[in-house]
Amino acid sequence: MALHFNREEFAARMNRLKASMNAQNLDGMLLFAQESMFWLTGYDTFGYCFFQCMVISAQGDVALLTRAPDLRQAQHTSIVENIIIWKDEGNADPTRDLEQVVEDMRLQGKRLGVEYDTQGLTGKAAMAINARIGLSCDLVDASDLVTDLRMIKSDAELEYVRKAGELSDAALDAAIATTKAGAFEGDILAAMHNAIFSKGGDYAGNEFIIGSGKDALLCRYKSGRRHLSENDQLTLEWSGAWARYHAAMMRTLIIGQPTARHQELYEASKAALLAVKMAMKTGNTFSDMFHAHAKAMDDVGLSEHRLNACGYSLGAVYTPCWMNRPMIFSGNETRIVPGMVIFGHMIIFDSKTETAMTLGQSFITTDTGPEDLSRHDVDLIVC
Repeated sequence: MALHFNREEFAARMNRLKASMNAQNLDGMLLFAQESMFWLTGYDTFGYCFFQCMVISAQGDVALLTRAPDLRQAQHTSIVENIIIWKDEGNADPTRDLEQVVEDMRLQGKRLGVEYDTQGLTGKAAMAINARIGLSCDLVDASDLVTDLRMIKSDAELEYVRKAGELSDAALDAAIATTKAGAFEGDILAAMHNAIFSKGGDYAGNEFIIGSGKDALLCRYKSGRRHLSENDQLTLEWSGAWARYHAAMMRTLIIGQPTARHQELYEASKAALLAVKMAMKTGNTFSDMFHAHAKAMDDVGLSEHRLNACGYSLGAVYTPCWMNRPMIFSGNETRIVPGMVIFGHMIIFDSKTETAMTLGQSFITTDTGPEDLSRHDVDLIVC
């Protein structure tokens, strides 16, 4: 088997899950989030685009219901031994197979937590589960149970996160080396991915953001490429990924001569990122980090240009998005504790002057302050 962690690590995670299930009076869990399945057993696939479910009993028994193409995937990447295949055919209804799994695990009539809030469970499938499994079991929303456990990383996980940070640095090196007047965005994007893949990295949880000119004011990926002008701006958001663990970064690179507005917005974004870093200490909340960012922006008159969130947690995450909870926004009272991985992004888009400036870095939280996952400083990059 191609396991990223040893069995002792998986056993420790299962014990944490059983303790949380016991605290919430759950007899079992129906896991649909691929991240949860990976964290608990190592199971690594994009097969969650179809119906699959990992059933966990309060005693720690595990069964995976999935499709035939993922049989060997589960055998090769995970510690799961009880793998049940539902058959692709006309009028297939995998909830019937799930009902049988629940019965075989003696969980009928029991209180079961369900991961409803995940890309691995469509609304249609959720309704089918409620209509069938809900007839004999007490189904409750337990979408945050494993997510909360995954929020704090083990030492073994943090080693993968640091490796992801090295890959993110390599991608930035490649971007800087490729970025110049006349350069093609596609070549820059290819160089960044090559730097990651050639060092053994994975696909990231979502597309890299790349945009120049007016498109530098976008914080989502879009189709279409252009060549950089003599004086231009290029916004990049990317992440190296190692064993599915991420360490995101974000920068706006200046091609040619930065404008006065570029310099002004850079100074503001740097001050805001440092303020967030100062607030990223044990005992503070995610809301504290947001308000540190907001104050730094508002103090220099940028309240209308900032966003309503300035970062999020990271970890082993699957498509369509590498963002993880908890996020950094006002009112999020989640406490910062050691072992979290947090990406802080300062994003300032001035549509009036069509000026972009971004600055983002990932950190590991510790009792002595945040550990920066990048060897790069946060100086303005001019190519």
